[in-house]
Amino acid sequence: MTKAKVFHELHHRETPLVLPNAWDFGSAAMLVAEGFPAVGTTSLGVAAGAGLADGAGVTRDETLALAARLALLSVPVTVDIEGGFSEDPGAVADYVARLSELGIAGVNLEDGRAEAGLAVTGQQAELIAAVKDRSPEVFVNARVDTHWLQLDEDSTLARADAYARAGADGIFVPGLRDPEEIAATVAAVPLPVNVLYLTTGPSVAELAALGVQRVSTGSLLYRAALAATVDIARAVRDGAPVAGGIPSYSDVQHRAP
Repeated sequence: MTKAKVFHELHHRETPLVLPNAWDFGSAAMLVAEGFPAVGTTSLGVAAGAGLADGAGVTRDETLALAARLALLSVPVTVDIEGGFSEDPGAVADYVARLSELGIAGVNLEDGRAEAGLAVTGQQAELIAAVKDRSPEVFVNARVDTHWLQLDEDSTLARADAYARAGADGIFVPGLRDPEEIAATVAAVPLPVNVLYLTTGPSVAELAALGVQRVSTGSLLYRAALAATVDIARAVRDGAPVAGGIPSYSDVQHRAP
């Protein structure tokens, strides 16, 4: 069974797919070693690691280079491609086809835009349809950014419906946290619903009870790693105890492909 098929099946289990989001090969390899059955990427981690802005459509090459490395992992990988790095359906389809050729199992394709706020629903549906026509095996997680950007939230279900009809395999609504709204979204959407894990929101068990089938960590792990980096550097400088549980040099070295 291909990684793409495995990834599709992971969205149709009794328990949600908890998808951790990595930012480089080392973080992804450690997550695989921990037993996670699939790994995603975080666009913030990829962008910040390259000294670039997230969500601005400027990390096309960095995302592709990381995807080539992550494709070496033993588990399915899904890649956050922001808005597709182009407004041209053919160009977005070509980009996803390159990812598929590398062995990438899925992509996140968002309708948020850095300057315009939200893409026109019909135009976003065209991007999704083009990707699925060119690479039908790739799991397209259509991200609806209404709640994330707090813009036109009443259009969430209409956008989800349009993206589903265009061929999307899953619907991702980051920023959705109210249990009643989550349940209503799950009931209205005929595809697996993905939500972003929020430290102040429902637990994975609660999300499972609401019918959510995928829970992503987004940039949480990357931001936590930055916090840990500063905390340990500060402890070394100030002569304070260094937290335990840090992987050894050989632990990390042995994760190389």
